[in-house]
Amino acid sequence: MKLVITGATGRMGRMLIEAALNTTDITLHGALDNPSSLSIGRDAGEFLGLSTGVLISADADSVLRDADCVIDFTRPDATLGYLAICQKHHVNAVIGTTGFDDAGKAAIAAAAEHIGVVFAPNMGVGVNATLKILELAAKILNTGYDIEIIEAHHRLKVDAPSGTALKMGEVVATALGRELKDCAVYSREGHTGAREDTTIGFSTIRGGDIIGDHTVLFAGMGDRIEISHKSSSRNSYAAGSMRAALFLTGKTSGLFDMQDVLGLKTLTV
Repeated sequence: MKLVITGATGRMGRMLIEAALNTTDITLHGALDNPSSLSIGRDAGEFLGLSTGVLISADADSVLRDADCVIDFTRPDATLGYLAICQKHHVNAVIGTTGFDDAGKAAIAAAAEHIGVVFAPNMGVGVNATLKILELAAKILNTGYDIEIIEAHHRLKVDAPSGTALKMGEVVATALGRELKDCAVYSREGHTGAREDTTIGFSTIRGGDIIGDHTVLFAGMGDRIEISHKSSSRNSYAAGSMRAALFLTGKTSGLFDMQDVLGLKTLTV
């Protein structure tokens, strides 16, 4: 598979490049970055002390022309720009970018009618296993428990709540037969009154270099259950992204997530 990595000089981009170079059946075909990047024209493996022959470029059209798949963890506007070029050249896409509005999500769904797309707020295998556990927990704890989702990320993260926290909320709400948009509470201040039984609350922490911590709290009258996932490295995101890219091999269309990639949707407990 000829793979292109966007945001090549960012923290996640570098992790993805390193993972691609160490993954069987994947060849690093291209590395893209913002035109203003000082690394344009430099070898994509330079930060590893390697000469890969792949130069960082801002010319997405030429780099993607002969590629099989792109992995993108950038910003919504940049992602949608890359996605349009992917459709032009029939290049599949793995999208880990978060913070899309409804129009952005609709654009991704429309693109998936023409190319294969894996779109997930978190590519980590552990996080996606946690989502499956949350589905089961919510079905068991469907009465008598208040649900709160607490997430923490580094000080530079620009969207809140995190895409992973929102996905956790969606999984729990669906398991309970609810729509997250109808029961989510994103802020509390002042005299809020008593908590409503069917709400799902979100709390956001931003600080330091926290990579990503997520906890779903089921609080009952007499006990509490906490289901948590904590990331100590972005390596898990990169490894999952490689699996997602390989999953798209041979696919010409379709919108998938990491639950599809890992076969969790058909897993019964």
